[in-house]
Amino acid sequence: MKEEKSRRQAIKQMGAGASFFAIQPLSISQNMDKESKPKKLKGNINHSVCRWCYNKIPLEQLCIEAKKIGLKSIELVGPSEWHILKKHGLYCAMPNGGEISLVKGFNHKENHAELFKRYSEIIPKVAEAGYDKIICFSGNRNGISEAEGLENSSIGLKPLMPIAEKYKVTLVMELLNSKVNHKDYQCDHTQWGVDLCKAVGSEYFKLLYDIYHMQIMEGDVIATIKSSHQYIAHYHTGGVPGRNEIDTSQELYYPAIMQAILATGFKGYVAQEFIPKRPDAIASLAQGVQICDV
Repeated sequence: MKEEKSRRQAIKQMGAGASFFAIQPLSISQNMDKESKPKKLKGNINHSVCRWCYNKIPLEQLCIEAKKIGLKSIELVGPSEWHILKKHGLYCAMPNGGEISLVKGFNHKENHAELFKRYSEIIPKVAEAGYDKIICFSGNRNGISEAEGLENSSIGLKPLMPIAEKYKVTLVMELLNSKVNHKDYQCDHTQWGVDLCKAVGSEYFKLLYDIYHMQIMEGDVIATIKSSHQYIAHYHTGGVPGRNEIDTSQELYYPAIMQAILATGFKGYVAQEFIPKRPDAIASLAQGVQICDV
């Protein structure tokens, strides 16, 4: 009886501790020194950030802050602003500018002519700028099956592969969730994307594995990274649920995910793509980078 009472007491104490940590996000000060500057990064991860999450901050200012944090790249930036990144010595790990939209993509044949024109024009510009990737999207299903969407996407992508291979620019299709943020988007499971990579049959077509989106759709993040890493060219972060800060206020443990990515031999970029909800957006960005800097 005494043993059972002790057990109940221990569980109660554990519960109280868990509640405390659940409401106490990882302190930003843990990742800063006394002068409130970010710690020097370890260099194992190539850190990037998605421009759109910080649209309230002028790009010039974001570049300055990114450099202070130790970021190497600001991405999802189009050709008209690449010169700003170059001015500040920053890379664009994932340019955009070839897509029609997230909802109109390669999975519908009526989009193929326009997409071929757009990507055949931007791929040389990407290469000339010194970049080696460009983002693309499947588009929404709009009533077609998984098999038809896969076949159509393969048909649309294959004619672009000789151009991609010539300029050594990889087309990278983003995996997005269709449950919360992008209703009806077709490339919403890793396996569908992997099957498309196999159907296209070129090293210059790969996937953007968005950790936030895939946690929502399928979970099993680390196991999926281990099994499918050869088809993944890029990673995005985001806190689940809500797509906010990636600290202990959400359910994913990013240090372990980053270790798993490194264990695959990945040499590309990991981009922060969460929407800061705290007043100091740059402090949240610095915190996210430090959390992922394993």
